[in-house]
Amino acid sequence: MASLNVKGSLVAGALAAIGASFCCVGPLVLLTLGIGGAWIANLTAMEPMRPLFVGVAVLFVAQAFRRLYLAPQVCEPGTPCADPRTVKRQRLVFWLVVVTLAGLLAVPWVAPLL
Repeated sequence: MASLNVKGSLVAGALAAIGASFCCVGPLVLLTLGIGGAWIANLTAMEPMRPLFVGVAVLFVAQAFRRLYLAPQVCEPGTPCADPRTVKRQRLVFWLVVVTLAGLLAVPWVAPLL
């Protein structure tokens, strides 16, 4: 059950970060694909929601961190969470998600430099 909660926190954090960066990443991806037009400026309509999405992403990532590193997991022998390799994989996925989230959240500051 603990591994499901960690996965849920990571997925929710990733979705919140995508929502937070959508106003900047969306037009950038479309322009990279060669799709342009005046309507792309309308994709920035979600910009006022960015702080909310960033906050939600940080909360979910913090919750996943707490469950992976700070909260003791009670596992019965023979369950997947009792296997140290499972915990190691979960922590690896956690850090991959954190790096990806940091990249997505940094797009608004990095995009003007490109």
